[in-house]
Amino acid sequence: MGNLLSIVTFLPIVAALVLALFLRGNDAAAQRNAKWLALITTTATFVISLVVLCGFDPANTGFQFVEERPWIMGLNYKLGVDGISVLFVLLTTFLMPITILSCWGVENRVKEYMIAFLVLEGLMIGVFVALDLVLFYLFFEAGLIPMFLIIGIWGGKERIYAAFKFFLYTFLGSVLMLVAMIAMYRDAGTTDIPTLMTHVFASETISLWGFPIVGGVQTLLFLAFFASFAVKMPMWPVHTWLPDAHVQAPTAGSVVLAAILLKMGGYGFLRFSLPMFPVASDHLSGLVFWMSAIAIVYTSLVALAQSDMKKLIAYSSVAHMGYVTMGIFAANQQGVDGAIFQMLSHGFISGALFLGVGVIYDRMHTREIDAYGGLVNRMPAYAMIFMFFTMANVGLPGTSGFVGEFLTLMGIFQVNTWAAAVATSGVILSAAYALWLYRRVVMGELVKDSLRGIKDMSLREKAVMAPLIAMTLLLGIYPAVVTDRIGPSVAQLVANYHAALPADAGGQVASE
Repeated sequence: MGNLLSIVTFLPIVAALVLALFLRGNDAAAQRNAKWLALITTTATFVISLVVLCGFDPANTGFQFVEERPWIMGLNYKLGVDGISVLFVLLTTFLMPITILSCWGVENRVKEYMIAFLVLEGLMIGVFVALDLVLFYLFFEAGLIPMFLIIGIWGGKERIYAAFKFFLYTFLGSVLMLVAMIAMYRDAGTTDIPTLMTHVFASETISLWGFPIVGGVQTLLFLAFFASFAVKMPMWPVHTWLPDAHVQAPTAGSVVLAAILLKMGGYGFLRFSLPMFPVASDHLSGLVFWMSAIAIVYTSLVALAQSDMKKLIAYSSVAHMGYVTMGIFAANQQGVDGAIFQMLSHGFISGALFLGVGVIYDRMHTREIDAYGGLVNRMPAYAMIFMFFTMANVGLPGTSGFVGEFLTLMGIFQVNTWAAAVATSGVILSAAYALWLYRRVVMGELVKDSLRGIKDMSLREKAVMAPLIAMTLLLGIYPAVVTDRIGPSVAQLVANYHAALPADAGGQVASE
């Protein structure tokens, strides 16, 4: 039991090494063996993560399953989970077997493809369980490499451009975070994340090149971390890498990118920005609110103008992440609960939407909306499943999308009524672009000759979608599955945040 988190983190990486060292050849048998090893490993990782969830005590707001041992140069190898991070580990391990199963038809460099996804899974889990700054940074940055390769090798025609744009945007943002981490170590004398969460960084106003910096050192550290997490989310206006990456990435790459990788930015805000830099977070929350509100409205309008299905869903992701950042910086129980819930919900829904696009792309080899129409006549099962996730993406009551948006907007409304009003307009806009997409692709008469022979979803494709449907319904009907586990940890985070603010800090009231 003492090393469960290490096993969950490194089991996929060990399987990737086994594939790299011992699997030879590129014939059909070797390809099949690579796929089966990847599927078995990711499934086993999910089962072990369920053991972690079953042993997790939601009432304990501290870190659990902590593993700590000496590492290098005085640094510690330290892992642990709390109520905020444990469900992100589950989200990752739940989605990876589905992702592997979805790319069963891949025939190009299959061994390398599976290795990339296995390594990526281990690194993503590492981000959510790392309790040391250096360890977190290594996992956070190393995850760029397999995704860079997935886009650059198995992507579309413009894959090289998209891969480098993805890498440069996310890497350059993280360079500032590294500088801030070094400054934090010099100030606090440790890289231990739980210790840093209780360390008080200076917040007195300082002068930098003649300009007063309200919040002092905290503001500078906050902005350095913000540069990295805002790109990773991504927030407007540093979101432009995401549509290109999604369009060029293979279907499985888009699923992981939207469902898991984007959540690292939100997790970073929760793990670092609020607890470590509360004064700066409070001071700059207004900026975050309006950046997020602009993102919700602007990217929703841009989504309406898209002709590529993947690009439309990518812009939709940016809009939905706008709700997340607003909820986090509302810094009250409903806002933060809603932000976490929205990230988990978006993982299931956006992953399913990209899988849905992949289903028809595999048949027609085009993502252009105008190439389709009337698919309900030939693909009734596909039409029903795609409709379900379209409605969930809009926020239909009874689906997880509704709960996340409702909680988030409740939290924002308590803090900034105008920002909440602008954000609410995004609900209407999301219905516009989502239903517009569904109408043009699925409904109507089947008039294009190229579509007359198209086949409905196979048993494997339905099996891939089934767990995503189940989770979207479960979280929509019984959200306590999530809120009961995250609630105590979020309450502790919010209480510590407000206790750290000066008495005259206004604008935000913790919700009991």
